[in-house]
Amino acid sequence: MYIRSFVFILFVIISFISNGQQGQVFDALTLESKILDSDRKYAIYLPPDYDKSQRSYPVLYLLHGAGDDQTGWVQFGEVLHIADKSINEGMATPMIIVMPDANTGKRGYFNDISETWLYEDFFFQEFIPFIEKTYRIKSSKRYRAVAGLSMGGGGSFMYALHHPELFSSACPLSAYIGPLTIDGLKDYFVRTEQVFDEEALPTYFEQHNALSLVENMDTELIKSVRWYIDCGDDDFLFEGNSLIHIAMRKKDIPHEFRIRDGGHSWTYWRESLPNVLQFVSEAFHQH
Repeated sequence: MYIRSFVFILFVIISFISNGQQGQVFDALTLESKILDSDRKYAIYLPPDYDKSQRSYPVLYLLHGAGDDQTGWVQFGEVLHIADKSINEGMATPMIIVMPDANTGKRGYFNDISETWLYEDFFFQEFIPFIEKTYRIKSSKRYRAVAGLSMGGGGSFMYALHHPELFSSACPLSAYIGPLTIDGLKDYFVRTEQVFDEEALPTYFEQHNALSLVENMDTELIKSVRWYIDCGDDDFLFEGNSLIHIAMRKKDIPHEFRIRDGGHSWTYWRESLPNVLQFVSEAFHQH
C-alpha cells in the first residue's frame, strides 16, 4: 500500500518536473508591416521557464528555406523538441527562437532590385524592434544570433554581413550564397521575371553575394561575428559554402566549417540544430 502510494507520488512529481521543462511554440502570430503594406506572420519558441520568470533572454532568429514559411522549423525542424532537449541537458542556454515568414507576397529575405519589395528593411526596421519590444529579450549584439537553412542560410550570411554590429553569431546551414557571377544574377532575374536595371546589377550583386562581401568587406567587421558554417557532402550548394570557407581562411577569419554526410534535407538540418544552439550559447554565456 505504502509502496504503491510512494510510486504514484514519485510519478506525479517526475511528470510535473518534466512538464515544467517544456517550452512553448506559437506558429501563427502576426504583426503589421507598413514597409511591406501587409500583415506578416512569424513563429516563436519560448524557453521552458519563460512564464515562470521575469528575466530577459538571448534571441536566435532562425530563418526557413525556399518553399517553407514560418512553420517550417516548427513542423519539419522539430524546434520545440530539439530546443527543449538542448536546454534541459545543459547544452544550450535558455533562449527565445524567432522564425519569420519570408514566403508571402514575394519569396526571400532581401530588398528586391527594383526597390518595390523591401523585406530586409522590414526585418531590421520593423520586425526586430517589434520582437524585442514584445518579448523579454536582451537587446544587445552579444545576445542576438541568426541562423537558417538554404535560402535562410543565405539570409543568415547576408544579415550578419550587412549588420555585423547586431549579431554575435551567425550559423548558415546548407546556404545559398547567391549567384556566383553577375551573369548568373541576371539570368536569375530573367528566369523569375523580375524587372531590373542592368546598370544596377553590379552593385546589387556585390551586396547580395556572400562571397563578394567576404572578399571585399573590412575583415575586422567580419571577425566581429562568430561563424558556424555547415553543409552536407552531397548538398548541391556545396560549392558556394566551400568557396566561403576558403575565402575566410585566406583572410584569417575565425570560423567553424562542418562537412557531414548528407544532402539538402530536413534530416540533415535537424541534426545541425543542436550544434547551432550550442554554438550560439557560447556567445550568450560568460567564460
